[in-house]
Amino acid sequence: QVQLVESGGGSVQAGGSLRLSCAVSEIIYSSHCIGWFRQAPGKEREGVAVIARNDGTRYADFVKGRFTISRDTMNTLYLLMNSLRPNDTAMYYCAAAGRVSLSLLPSHYDYWGQGTQVTVSS
Repeated sequence: QVQLVESGGGSVQAGGSLRLSCAVSEIIYSSHCIGWFRQAPGKEREGVAVIARNDGTRYADFVKGRFTISRDTMNTLYLLMNSLRPNDTAMYYCAAAGRVSLSLLPSHYDYWGQGTQVTVSS
């Protein structure tokens, strides 16, 4: 069974940091491109950062220099978020795609977690 389970969300003040984690099923961890997406109330889901099987990465312009995506050998994906801003407030999702690599388009992703809420106050 394919599962992605996010954790690490919470409430922080602007300028603060959070680290999100996503436990990914072993069956897809090494064979899929995996990444982070977010959706704010009233807005469409958007790509934040993704990492390919060869550890190549791609970031949305609005997080470059502030967020870092990484993965370890224990089937866990991370997103380190620094210099958080109020407009980073959203539900953050972990997702996996088997057919494309380094795409930031949510429609390209086949498997999704339930999300973890990040709230940044000014």
